[in-house]
Amino acid sequence: MKARDLVVLIGIIGIVLMMVVPLPIWLLDVLLIINISIALMIILVGMNTQDALQFSIFPSLLLITTLFRLALNVSTTRNILANADAGNVVRTFGSFVAQGNIVVGFVVFIILVLVQFIVITKGSERVAEVAARFTLDAMPGKQMAIDADLNAGLINEHQAKERREKIAREADFYGAMDGASKFVKGDAIAGIIMLLINILGGLVIGMAMKGMSLAEAGELYSILTIGDGLVSQIPALLISTAAGIIVTRAASDGNLASDLTSQIFLYPKLLYIVAGTIAALGIFTPIHFFTTFPIAGLLVFASIKMQQTMARRQEQEVQLEEEQQIEEVRSPESVIGLLQVDPIEFEFGYGLIPLADTQQGGDLLDRIILIRRQCALELGIVVPVIRIRDNIQLRPNEYVIKIKGNTVARGDLLLNHYLAMSPGIEDESIAGIDTVEPAFGLPALWIDEATKERAELSGYTVVDPPSVVATHLTEIIKKHAHELLGRQETKALIENVKENYPALVDDLIPSILSTGDVQKVLVKLLKEKISVRDLVTILETLADYGTYTKDPEILTEYVRQALSRQITQQFTTSGDSLKVITVGPTLEKKIAESVQQSDQGSYLALDPSSTQLIYQKITDQVTKLLQAGQQPIVLTSPTIRMYLRQLMERTMQDIPVLSYSELEPNVEIQSMGVVNL
Repeated sequence: MKARDLVVLIGIIGIVLMMVVPLPIWLLDVLLIINISIALMIILVGMNTQDALQFSIFPSLLLITTLFRLALNVSTTRNILANADAGNVVRTFGSFVAQGNIVVGFVVFIILVLVQFIVITKGSERVAEVAARFTLDAMPGKQMAIDADLNAGLINEHQAKERREKIAREADFYGAMDGASKFVKGDAIAGIIMLLINILGGLVIGMAMKGMSLAEAGELYSILTIGDGLVSQIPALLISTAAGIIVTRAASDGNLASDLTSQIFLYPKLLYIVAGTIAALGIFTPIHFFTTFPIAGLLVFASIKMQQTMARRQEQEVQLEEEQQIEEVRSPESVIGLLQVDPIEFEFGYGLIPLADTQQGGDLLDRIILIRRQCALELGIVVPVIRIRDNIQLRPNEYVIKIKGNTVARGDLLLNHYLAMSPGIEDESIAGIDTVEPAFGLPALWIDEATKERAELSGYTVVDPPSVVATHLTEIIKKHAHELLGRQETKALIENVKENYPALVDDLIPSILSTGDVQKVLVKLLKEKISVRDLVTILETLADYGTYTKDPEILTEYVRQALSRQITQQFTTSGDSLKVITVGPTLEKKIAESVQQSDQGSYLALDPSSTQLIYQKITDQVTKLLQAGQQPIVLTSPTIRMYLRQLMERTMQDIPVLSYSELEPNVEIQSMGVVNL
């Protein structure tokens, strides 16, 4: 057994012996001062703890100090009744508080007892009871959260063990505090009983055994009783206050003093209102302004100093943040951040900053939100966050659009002008700056505000610069949507479907196809501008045919046939008719004979002369439809559709290639031309 353990054991035994063995007056004075010192130490420790578990010994300490205080009460009561003396400490407290008036002394003592018993002790007891109940109720949820973090790999086994132990100790602590608060309550009741014993017993002993008069006995024993009560109740009040502080402490990063100063004085400007109210009391009430004005001035001074302190602290935080950023740049690990490539970037020159600055009326950020919603509805994918930044290396009115760090489009804007596109018949009175509409490459003019109304009356399509950017950005996203859909994005789409169709996803992935296989099919659909919003139908088709083949080209054809209604509605613009360029039998035969099989799948093997001839034939037919103002669509048989698409996508990527199986039976097909060899 260590020496300090032995000292504690001897101290506990000594406290019990104090109730039986009479103590000399000088030792009693020393023990009373020690009792006050212990109470002060406990309340200071309670104020500086950041977590209740940092003072987990408090319930046991509360029992020991209560026992020590009761033992001192017994010893002082014995000396008061036996010797009419309880030492200098008790006499000094009684004389100082009474100030020659016994009634005042009793009133002060009764107030202290009532404050401790009714206010502090009762409140601490209730808080401890509720905290213990809530802590026990929350234990299962906290344990499940720890298990979830452990299973997710966010914490290791050692950290999980520490958290479980902390939860158990919290429950034990608040449960112990619930019971220990009864000690303080019982101590207050015992103090009242000892008060009555001291005063009544003192009067009887003083008059019957010591020959004192009623006035002498009343004065002597009243002073001693008040002093004894104060010496015991003041430490009891301090310790019960500490108990209240401990159980009412919420989660915080600081102690009580730092929390008070940082939270109560968080709004220094409110002190001006308080100061004004105090000053008004001195002006409009009988309270003299000599009393209120100094306090109001002190509040104003404190508010000014706090504002200055907060300003300096903010400057220090900004400076510290800048220094940290500089250190991060200097550190070797900072290079890793440069490897991150944004999926979509929109960069602009300094002259176009008002587009994105909301304070200057720019609504580009709001338009981008709408673009992402529109793409989600039309394409069925979640467009990544678009990074917007200014670039001083660009011309003032220039902007560029990047996909995965590579520039895919650029344009110029004139912010104080409007883009006017001709309806086909030029109006010589409409003057402006010649340009090209960036999204579709149409000839256009930049016109000023004065010409706008006249251009609209002449049939011109007039749009403002933000709309030009939004349209261009939307078309670029649609064109490159297949580049934005990776395996991670595909997994997110599949998980969204799984919430409502778990059987479908579990049956398909990973037993039939992997996430990468599904991603390849979706990419091929998006590359031909086919929406993947109907992901349930797509996954159902892949689940049906994925057992027969893993070739993404063939699976894509099956999916396109399953999406026939969607494809028909997408390309049928007027009624139920569809104007197309059909592939003749000679071309179909040539392509079918040129298909080669390999271990990686089938591919088209055409000689260069045949390829050039096919390009020329298709180009002639496409040109005729474009001159007639029609959208060219190539229609072929299902067996060669994917090979013809492979042949055309390098030079005629925007020309849709459909098969008969992808169209609804009720669609009227009008052949505007035939491609034959």
